[in-house]
Amino acid sequence: MKSNYFFLLFIVCSFITYAQQDSLRLGDKYWEDQLYMSVSYDIMRNQPAMAETSGFSYSLSFGYIKDIPFTRRGNLSAGVGVGYGYNSFNHDLQVLDTNTLQLADNIASNKLKLHNLEFPIQLRWRTSDAVTYSFWRVYAGMKLTYNLNNKFSYELNNQLIEFSNIAVFNKFQTGLEVSAGYGAFNFYFYYGLNSVYKNAIVNGEEVASKITKFGLIFYLL
Repeated sequence: MKSNYFFLLFIVCSFITYAQQDSLRLGDKYWEDQLYMSVSYDIMRNQPAMAETSGFSYSLSFGYIKDIPFTRRGNLSAGVGVGYGYNSFNHDLQVLDTNTLQLADNIASNKLKLHNLEFPIQLRWRTSDAVTYSFWRVYAGMKLTYNLNNKFSYELNNQLIEFSNIAVFNKFQTGLEVSAGYGAFNFYFYYGLNSVYKNAIVNGEEVASKITKFGLIFYLL
């Protein structure tokens, strides 16, 4: 049922943005409202001593951004949006209970999966006008994230151990992001500002793990 709602939202937003483009002429003021989709390779940096940065990890996201132009041409604007993000990490911290972490010890397939609401806020520069659909762009700003669900899982002695929504996970996170490119294909970089965990200690050291992402983002009108 949830997938049907997301699909319906995608179709409605696509129709609205297409209808706007179809009626515009050169010189008209316009709004670059966009759907976005991204895929990225993720790194967990600032891990505790003796912990690996992370294994192969990735994220996927999609959403909608409302454009707020500052100029009639529309080449300078702000963007405010909402979206959904999924992260999958192979990491080196083992959850013992909802309040306790330690360095991974004799376990296999140690994974962290996240489902998030995303709220991007951007300052946007581009070489577009009302009738140009492929153009250079640089979008930079901040992304606010609220975690809907976090799930830790690993195998110990051939038994699957799982923990969901642990107390030491930081549900509210912020990061800086920038995307740049031409047309629909753009390079994407995200730099997390605050820790994935809160009040978590491993070997007497506060866990200050943060997320960095490198990837591609696609803007669809």
